[in-house]
Amino acid sequence: MTPRQKSLGLYLEELYERCNRRELVSPDPLQFLYRYEAPEDREIAALVASSLAYGRVATILKSVGVVLGAIGASPRTAVERYGEEHWRGVFAAFRHRFTDGADVAALLGGVRRVVSRWGSLGGCMLAARRECGSLAGALDFLIAALENGRPNSLLCRPQRGSACKRHFLMLRWLVRRDEVDPGGWDGLDPAELIVPLDTHMYAVCRSLRFTKRRAADLKTAQEVTRAFARLSPRDPVRYDFVLTRFGIRADMEQEALLAECRARSTTGRIETE
Repeated sequence: MTPRQKSLGLYLEELYERCNRRELVSPDPLQFLYRYEAPEDREIAALVASSLAYGRVATILKSVGVVLGAIGASPRTAVERYGEEHWRGVFAAFRHRFTDGADVAALLGGVRRVVSRWGSLGGCMLAARRECGSLAGALDFLIAALENGRPNSLLCRPQRGSACKRHFLMLRWLVRRDEVDPGGWDGLDPAELIVPLDTHMYAVCRSLRFTKRRAADLKTAQEVTRAFARLSPRDPVRYDFVLTRFGIRADMEQEALLAECRARSTTGRIETE
């Protein structure tokens, strides 16, 4: 490891120790997952919460609260009991930016199909991981199964080149387990996770010189993940939560983080190959 990598690694680990705390989660859709003790309920809540995680944070939290509130205390019981037509009625008036109630109903209908065939969303991921040979391939398989040939504003597939920030965020929540990420999919390896790349994380990674690419797409997400893996090989998304607190929480200034990142990146770019 180079001196620059050591310096950056120490800084990020310091941030992790200081900021990777559950009391710093809010405002974040992740906060809804703590309501669910059973993994079979938590995975469905995670899919719903992450799929709606686009737009303003306040709007995201409101929409996630509405959907999960209507689904009830046990999402697994609800999706097994009711089909897509039922959910179309429940969410007839729902709207979240580009997403309407029909998209939510189709998503829950897809969950019902997947659960019926593979036992759980996690069961589908495990089976697909064995078949596909990669976590990204398994995610693509799961999303294709949920879509069932019908495009949905709540779903995106890695195969199409999208950064798939929302779904890689779901994987972080469910594959990792620490004070912040509750886990639940224990059969999958955190070392295979890909950074959920949004505009904020993209800016951080540019400041760190982890990428020179100008598009926040899947190739860029994979490139910055390789850079983080140089610092934390077994858990390349270890620092994702703490780095995304800056700019989201009013008491944690994004510019201060970016300035520190730039200061620690003066000796060149971390190699990703």
